[in-house]
Amino acid sequence: MFSTLIEFIRDHYRTQDFIPLHAPVFRGNEKNYVAETIDSTFVSSVGSFVDRFEHDMAAYTGSPRAVATVNGTAALHVALRLVGAERGDYILTQPLTFVATCNAIAYCGAMPIFIDVDRSTLSLSPKSLSAWLEENAYLDEHGCCRRLDNQGVIRACLPMHTFGHPADLNGLVHVCNDWGIALVEDAAESLGSTYQGQHTGTFGIIGVLSFNGNKVITTGGGGMVLADEKIASRAKHLTTTAKKPHTYEYVHDEVGYNYRLPNINAALGCAQLEQLDAFINEKRQLANEYARCLSGSELSFITEPAGCRSNYWLNAVICADRQQRDELLSVTNGKGVMTRPIWQLMNRLPMYANASTGELTNSLWLEERVVNLPSGIRLNGP
Repeated sequence: MFSTLIEFIRDHYRTQDFIPLHAPVFRGNEKNYVAETIDSTFVSSVGSFVDRFEHDMAAYTGSPRAVATVNGTAALHVALRLVGAERGDYILTQPLTFVATCNAIAYCGAMPIFIDVDRSTLSLSPKSLSAWLEENAYLDEHGCCRRLDNQGVIRACLPMHTFGHPADLNGLVHVCNDWGIALVEDAAESLGSTYQGQHTGTFGIIGVLSFNGNKVITTGGGGMVLADEKIASRAKHLTTTAKKPHTYEYVHDEVGYNYRLPNINAALGCAQLEQLDAFINEKRQLANEYARCLSGSELSFITEPAGCRSNYWLNAVICADRQQRDELLSVTNGKGVMTRPIWQLMNRLPMYANASTGELTNSLWLEERVVNLPSGIRLNGP
């Protein structure tokens, strides 16, 4: 079974060399646009490509506005600040995620509460979220959600769209509305993914994207805040060191962050965004081919949830058990085909080991079984 999978992957990528999990591909205007920024000397946080990248990304996602940042983690940090997260608050999130989700919570001095995921989405479960809140939270006289045990404020809910597959957004929106909790979407992995025809990252108060080197499109490093005009204006102010506009004076009216995306990175992003639809079509075709290759095997290929269109950022399979997972990882990597396990659950990491958790049955089950397969775009196209 593993040999058939390896042969398929090598045939797809047309090489006997090492195959990475997800490498960037530059086959458009990347060199031209980057050269343009160098010629202009505007390579830092001011320049036409930053404005263009924000405008084009807002148009692509259907967000009222987009604000570019140096990376997705910075965007998450600012997003949580913008919904009022502060020291001592609690943020509801999932344990099955990349560590950046939780690190952004920690940057605010807040603490995560880990809620289980659904197997159908790999993302935060509305049913588990509602159950935990019913048992552990209450709304005070001001409509603020608080913990029953210590009256701490539960400020926000931060689901992550795992591997580009959208979470159950209708369910999450409903629960968050009932409990007066701000919904912030970690859409770092799901650029180009839609839920019932609407782009991920546009259902909550704020959404966050990432353009790391291993994402569907890349700026080398970069992120984006998606929000309405009022919140986005605050985001831009905070990420530009909270500097008030002035012809020559340096006036900063609050603690801000040097989080703006450099123009040279934005140039790369503009060129990549021009190719995004083609990239996603190729990735979805690869997912279909994986599904056919694995049909009838012991490995279960993870497909997009009903009513969703996934970008299939990382293709993944569910193994029968931990032993099969470890064997698959050993054999593929030993043959020069890069595969990776899903992340270790966040509540197992030392800095989050004391965080509150709900029942994590699905998260534990998936942690033991999920393996990511090579998912990058072919250098020379279809």
